[in-house]
Amino acid sequence: MVLRTAASKKTSHRDPYLGKVVAGRYRLESRLGEGGMGVVYRARHVLIDRVVALKLIRPDLRGETHLRAWMLREARAANRVDHAHIVDIHDVGETEEGELYLVMEYLVGVSLSSAIAKGPMPIVRAVDVLEQMCAALSRAHDLGVVHRDLKSDNIMLTTRGGRQDYVKILDFGLAALARDPRLAPKGAVFGTPEYMSPEQARGEDAQSASDLYALGILFFEMVTGELPFRANDRETLLEMQRTNKAPSPRTSRHDLPDLAENIILKLLEKDPKRRFRDGHHLSEELKTLQRALPSTPWDLRTTETPVAAPPPPPAPSPGVVEWSRRASNLIRATARAYPNGRAPEVVQQAADRLWELAARASRLEGELASHSRKLEAIEKRGRALRAELGRKVEELAGDESRALREASGQRERANELGILREQTNQQLSLARKRLDAARQPGTDLSVLERALTEVGAAQARIETLTAVMSDYERRAEEREHHARGLRKQIDDLKSQLLRYSEALENDLGAGRERIATRVREALSYEKSFGDASSVLIQHLSGRPECRELIEDVSKEGPDTSKHDYRALETRTASA
Repeated sequence: MVLRTAASKKTSHRDPYLGKVVAGRYRLESRLGEGGMGVVYRARHVLIDRVVALKLIRPDLRGETHLRAWMLREARAANRVDHAHIVDIHDVGETEEGELYLVMEYLVGVSLSSAIAKGPMPIVRAVDVLEQMCAALSRAHDLGVVHRDLKSDNIMLTTRGGRQDYVKILDFGLAALARDPRLAPKGAVFGTPEYMSPEQARGEDAQSASDLYALGILFFEMVTGELPFRANDRETLLEMQRTNKAPSPRTSRHDLPDLAENIILKLLEKDPKRRFRDGHHLSEELKTLQRALPSTPWDLRTTETPVAAPPPPPAPSPGVVEWSRRASNLIRATARAYPNGRAPEVVQQAADRLWELAARASRLEGELASHSRKLEAIEKRGRALRAELGRKVEELAGDESRALREASGQRERANELGILREQTNQQLSLARKRLDAARQPGTDLSVLERALTEVGAAQARIETLTAVMSDYERRAEEREHHARGLRKQIDDLKSQLLRYSEALENDLGAGRERIATRVREALSYEKSFGDASSVLIQHLSGRPECRELIEDVSKEGPDTSKHDYRALETRTASA
């Protein structure tokens, strides 16, 4: 997972990847954990000193092309959503050895599972955490992204801007863009059984309502400290998810408000249609619940142990400027050793080559810095536009949700009146039979009057019910028409977002490839710089007049020239 928790202190000293530099810029510092598809490391961008979480696809799965495709989708899906409560994706790519990697923001905090392990949460705290999760998933669902594997291990509680319990949803590794089932085999059961929806347990495609079911499990778990369904084996647990009615959380948490219990049980309905219509509907109910709860906040500091900050940065790597300094010192030493300019040919060639390579390095650094600025600008504009389009989609989807719920309410009332009108029709039929009987000769006049009154009242009631039904149906049609208009706007924005995201990915990919090409060119003559330096040091180290300059070169270390171009590359890798 993309996290650093108080429990994440164990490091495997046997892991051969520790200390390795991935893609020439991310040095793996410690192993954080292993998920379904990848191993996650804490890594550090070797020059700009940014700590990140880097996921490498598991070695035994490298040949599984569909899992590699899923990992790429993790970055694309999460980036397209671009929500404050979803983990940021910085970079995705493939190493020269064919290893697929995903670089995410490094989070300091505790997992929700760790917080729950300490016991039931204060209700105010649980609702606050759930509301943040709901906001993130609403945005994801609006954009056609379903998480599919939401669980307490995939929820990170951090501190952001002074706010405690700032939620980050992790691991969209099983996320699937709606209407694109090509990567998931039909009937496959993916996810964690304890949090799996009934439809997923049946092998059906996950939908947004499946994530809402998982939220119900999480809400139940936060307020009670227990899971609603527990079993010793996977198949029994899946069957419970498919068929067992959810237990009342009040059995374990007696002070749970009625509305909170109703929300949990509605989220845990077996039929997806009986759950909340969408995340926006749930969000409105949660806000209502929050207003009804006490305003006094719970105190995190009394219940949680602070998590240590990330480790201090290592000593900075030497940059290309060291190339120029090394070349300058060695050329000055050559001039002192051979003041008449008649240096041996091998020495002169080495000095000329050294200066040429240092000049190339200097020019290359400027080019890479320029490319880096362009990429950063593209990425910044891309994030801003994705966020703006996402907010517009979210706003429209919220309006659509309310319009459809209002239309559904109008339809339900019209149907109720329809049932009442049918009952009144039956009463009218009986009243007419009584009226026909009352019209027979010899019938008392008062009986005839009552029969006429019954028929008239029934007819008037039917006319009134029909008029009111028509009004409800008209209102429902208006709200549905409004919702259709909103849906068209949403689809247009989603298409715009998709086109822009694809164009952005292409631009960033092309920019990164330009940088990679220049870096490969630089690496091709990196060895030449080291060889030329060695020739000069070998010829000049025994000359007293060169001692001071050679000592300065020696202080830089024998490997100063090594990997400097890789360091150059890292300066451009933040985009």
